[in-house]
Amino acid sequence: MGMIKEFKDFAMKGNLVDIAIGFVMGAAFKSVVTSFTGGIVSPLVGLIFNSDFKDLKYIAKEGVANEAGEIVGEVAVLYGDFLTNVIDFIIVAFVMFMVVKAVNATKKKEVPAPAAPKGPSQEDLLVEIRDLLAKK
Repeated sequence: MGMIKEFKDFAMKGNLVDIAIGFVMGAAFKSVVTSFTGGIVSPLVGLIFNSDFKDLKYIAKEGVANEAGEIVGEVAVLYGDFLTNVIDFIIVAFVMFMVVKAVNATKKKEVPAPAAPKGPSQEDLLVEIRDLLAKK
């Protein structure tokens, strides 16, 4: 039973639970961003190139069409897919930056340590005590 209790204590620590929640929310947010990029950004950028943004590619070797009409043997660099993923990453990174910035702004500011009281230093007090003892 000790091991189960130890695991429960470990699993229920605040940081681990926060990380798990962040991971799930990040995965869900990633799908929203991918949808946004694929459905809104890519078509708008595709207007510039007069093609679907995800279909942009550099063909290194032409393929041959088979009986079914499929192109076989084509070698291509799919830079449209890559650029779409880079845009996804930039959007996610920017939003995560803004979330962290907002969380940091809401955290309590550290209260500065109170200033040392004004008055005589420790050495001055010791000299004064010495002088008072010397008078007696």
